[in-house]
Parts: sequence; C-alpha cells; structure tokens
Amino acid sequence: MGEPHGIGIVGLGVISGQYLDTLGTHPGVRIAAAADLDAARAEAVAARYPGCRALSLDELVADPAVDTVINLTIPSAHADVALAALAEGKDVFGEKPLAATLPDARRVIGAAGSAWIGCAPDTVLGTGVQTARAVVDAGGIGRPVAAVATWVSSGHEAWHPHPDFYYRAGGGPLFDMGPYYLTTLFHLLGPVARVIGSSSRPRAERAIGSGPRVGERIPVEIDTHVTGVLEHAGGAVSTVTFSFDGAATEAAPLEIHGETGTLSVPDPNLFDGVVRLRRPAEESWTTVTERAGYENAGRGIGVLDRLTTGEGSARGDIALHVLEIMTALAESAACGRRIELTTAPDRPPLIPFTPASLWRRR
Repeated sequence: MGEPHGIGIVGLGVISGQYLDTLGTHPGVRIAAAADLDAARAEAVAARYPGCRALSLDELVADPAVDTVINLTIPSAHADVALAALAEGKDVFGEKPLAATLPDARRVIGAAGSAWIGCAPDTVLGTGVQTARAVVDAGGIGRPVAAVATWVSSGHEAWHPHPDFYYRAGGGPLFDMGPYYLTTLFHLLGPVARVIGSSSRPRAERAIGSGPRVGERIPVEIDTHVTGVLEHAGGAVSTVTFSFDGAATEAAPLEIHGETGTLSVPDPNLFDGVVRLRRPAEESWTTVTERAGYENAGRGIGVLDRLTTGEGSARGDIALHVLEIMTALAESAACGRRIELTTAPDRPPLIPFTPASLWRRR
C-alpha cells in the first residue's frame, strides 16, 4: 500500500468528528496535522492520533507531511483556506459550498493547477443515491421527466449553539441544505441548463435555542425560504423547496418521475437508505435491493474514493455547478427572470457496490 496519505484538517467544529470517524483509523491515510482558531481543539485532535501536530493554518498548508487539506471551516472562509492550500501544491477537499460566492469558487477552481479539488457532499457516493442512479441509468423508470425535492425545518438555531453563519451569505437553507439535493439531482439527471427561483425572508431575527448563548437574537441576512424550477440539459424538470420557515413536512425528500415509473430516493443528507420503485399499474412500492455505492460510508469517503479511483466522484467542478445553480436561484428570485447557467460538468461513473469491509481496508 505504501506510505499512508497525509491529511491535514482545518476547522474542528461539529462536522469534523464525522470526518475523523471515517479517516482517523483508515489504513490508507493518517491524520498528520490539525488547525483551528481555537488552539485547544487542534491540540485535542493532535493528542488522539500518533504523529499528528496542532499547527496554524500557514504551517499546516506548508507541512510536507500533509498531502490533502480537508477544509471544514465556515463558508465565508472556504475560498481563503482552499487558495492557501493550493498555493502550496496541496490537494483540497472542502465542506459545501465550494465557496460563499460564485466568483470566489471560480478563483478556487482556477488556482488548482495540477492539484485535485474535491467537495462535499460525498453522501451521494453512498448506496442510497448510487442505487437510485443505477435504476435510472438502467431505464428502470423509462425516460426521466421530472423530479421533486423538498427540505423543510424551523431553522438550525434550534439546535446549533453558534448558528450565526447559517443566516449570512453562503448559508441559509439553500446554501446549507441545497447542495445535498442539488448534487443528487445532478448525479441522477445530469447538469442543469437554466433555473427560475423565488424566495422570502419572513423574519429579520432568530433566537438561539441552545447552548451558552440561548435566547440571544441574531440578524437574518439571507432569504430563509427558497423554491425553484430547474431545467436539466437532458430535458427533465426539477422542482425544489428549501426552507427554514416550516415546522416539518411529510413530503418525500426526493422523487424522480419517469415515463414508466417513479423512484423514491432516500434522504441525500445520509449515505444509505431505502430506494423504492413504483410503476403505474402497481398498487404498492417495491424496495430496490442495494446495487451500487459505498456501503455504510461516512463523511470523508470522497477523499478515500479519490485515492482509490484517481479522479474521484466528489469533484470540484460538480460543486462549482451546484453553487452556480444556487446562485442563479437567488439571482432569479431577486430579478424575476429565468437564468441561464454557464457550467455543465460530466457526471462521474456509477460507483459499483462496495462493501464496507472492502473500502475500509483498501
């Protein structure tokens, strides 16, 4: 196998634990360095992994022991951290979105050179979305005609102790939750050619519901209910809703309608889940047996997939396309017209079914 691939993690907030669960014990990688504005967090991670050091950002991106920088900072810092790593010739895998703004994301992609850029969500590499794609690609629902994606909650301030960034540029339900659903729609139906959007902001403030700042009111700087229509280049039309302004929903996370059947796709924020199929003459749904994707995967599988396949499926150009979709939805909502997109990446190959016992050791 050779020397383990060196990982440096920047940003050690809530989501970092899931990445460490996937990568921290994998034989093909080692956690070489950690950095955070809170030095104590970095030191705690360094103490858990042999040879790992708590460093500053500048030290981490320059460290020869680090091959790939995993960027788990808040959205407004994504571009700066990625650009610093790329300037040192490091590969980068970042949390979504690729950057807080489309111009910054284009700067990141333009700075790659020979380096690899990957981006979350890598949940789409799990058995849930990949099995759904296997059905669509095999003609299991005929020609795809339409899709409906829905995500509704009352807002992340109910559970997150420091939710401020969710209500600033690069946050909100569109930029926070939208990438899971839009990346899934890309994998299932291909790139989007144009969009129409509408949005609203019912409240100017939100009250933090947990943690040391409970009761504190924070400003809302972005729209918190977004809906839109996506016209895919292949002809299908998707309708999407992302909201921080509802108590709950009974709508399916994502449904794909084809000429000969409908596919119910599991929550794209998760790696696994039940895929169900129903055809017009049938009176009930049929569960689809897992046939593609990484079994029991976790966040960070996108990095392991890249090390295994070379190019990787959680690619930066896909994240750029998804960010352009989201930016265009917001622009359309503001100006009231259809927006044409400029990016159209190729879909990566379908991922064969890979048992957890296999991907965890290779």
